[in-house]
Amino acid sequence: MRSLGQRPVTGSDEDPRVAELRTAVSRLRRQLAVLPADFPDRAIAEDELAALAAMAAGGLPEIPRLRSSLLLIAGAIGSMSALTRGLSQVRAAVDLFGEPPRA
Repeated sequence: MRSLGQRPVTGSDEDPRVAELRTAVSRLRRQLAVLPADFPDRAIAEDELAALAAMAAGGLPEIPRLRSSLLLIAGAIGSMSALTRGLSQVRAAVDLFGEPPRA
């Protein structure tokens, strides 16, 4: 039913954007873990995904930090087609938080 715009029911007052971020990050971490290929920036991607997971676990994350992690993950993963969908889902989850305020 998510495709109809419905939010997940978590049974708490948790921000649905945080729940979506946590789900997307968890999914991409699993996809990365089972990927047999080793690539030079894999550790960077794993570290930044761990940082995103920690931010999601801590409540409302900082938008600039979310975007920075997303860029590092995208750069680390590069054009690995096996991770394209998972990366897109993480990006969509980060985009739920909106744009950071301009200085």
